Amino acid sequence: MLKPLRGITVIDLSRALAGPYCTALLADMGARIIKVESINGGDTARQWPPFQDGHSLYFDSVNRNKVSVCIDFYSAEGRGILAGLIADADVLVENFKPGTLEKMGFTPARLEELNPGLVVGSVTGFGNTGPLKDDAGLDQVIQGMSGLMSVTGPGPGSAYRVGVPIVDITSGMICAFGIVSSLLGARNGERPSRVSTSLLETALNLSAFQGQKALSLGEAPTPQGNNHPVIAPYGMFATATEPINIAVGSDKQWRAFCDLLGIPAAVEDPRFITGADRSANRDPLSELIESTLSAKSAADWVPLISHAGIPCGPIYDYTQALASEQVAALGLVQRRQRADGSELPLLRGPLSLDGEASEILSPPPLLGEHTAQVLMERGMTHDDVTRLEREGRVVCGPAKIGAQR
Repeated sequence: MLKPLRGITVIDLSRALAGPYCTALLADMGARIIKVESINGGDTARQWPPFQDGHSLYFDSVNRNKVSVCIDFYSAEGRGILAGLIADADVLVENFKPGTLEKMGFTPARLEELNPGLVVGSVTGFGNTGPLKDDAGLDQVIQGMSGLMSVTGPGPGSAYRVGVPIVDITSGMICAFGIVSSLLGARNGERPSRVSTSLLETALNLSAFQGQKALSLGEAPTPQGNNHPVIAPYGMFATATEPINIAVGSDKQWRAFCDLLGIPAAVEDPRFITGADRSANRDPLSELIESTLSAKSAADWVPLISHAGIPCGPIYDYTQALASEQVAALGLVQRRQRADGSELPLLRGPLSLDGEASEILSPPPLLGEHTAQVLMERGMTHDDVTRLEREGRVVCGPAKIGAQR
């Protein structure tokens, strides 16, 4: 696969999810990600379940294709190592609370002094200004404060979080987009040195037409369960066995759907003639559809409806989804071996370039696995690294120092 970010070095100070997801996407495109972790346990996600053979699968899910350097941020020598890494990098990514990087001694002026061309990518909870700028923001809190939970749930009066940390993930995507935009900006002389987003800004931008409804009409949208809030029939429908998803998005599809189900009279029913009519009469429409779908199984209906040109599909759990033929055909799951010999199945990144899918070149690193390698690449000797490790300034993982001589 092409690697358009080959030659770009990223110092990754981020932890948990939003920042590491950002740098995983950059790594997929060929950037070298040097994940610099604290000697006090490293990335906090390393301590989060679920675990397999002592490894955090939470951490593993977003740290492919990176190298890990483990240093003491609180010592002058550790900060000196970090300064040297920053000086040689193209990008720095962090998701600390605002001001943390400055407290570590890396003020904007210091970063400019170290590396005038450095791009700094930041993800915060609430942004860089306003009354909440210094507050810690976590995915669930932001889902609640952004309105996202208010439109998620079985119906009015309920509020459910999305079942995956969607705000963290999308914030990482936005930050990666901003970093690449900055790198491209060098072509026309418009290359910002600081790129930032926040969980709150990202979550509100996920609101799409629901947010626009609130802005333009002053109306607060409510949860619609598994139904589309404005289009019908569009949602989850019961069959003789499992429920399935059906999305009838146009009048043409509605006519084809009625013909397929053997209910052609529904096309002329005044309750269902237009999209607005169908949305206003959702309940009797769903009853009519499900009374017909009850004659066959989900396995029977899905191919019939799909072949009629109407979007339709089964409802899988993650084990079913990952085992599906389509996922296998896309090569989404790749197996790699960690440095300790254990094997790990991983999801590759979602992008393909010129028809070639992204590839996992290396598994998530063990804590400090590449400390010796990276420091010796920067000119330190074997004795230097041995001394630093002995003094507790760095942690060297299973890539033994002796192997680097």
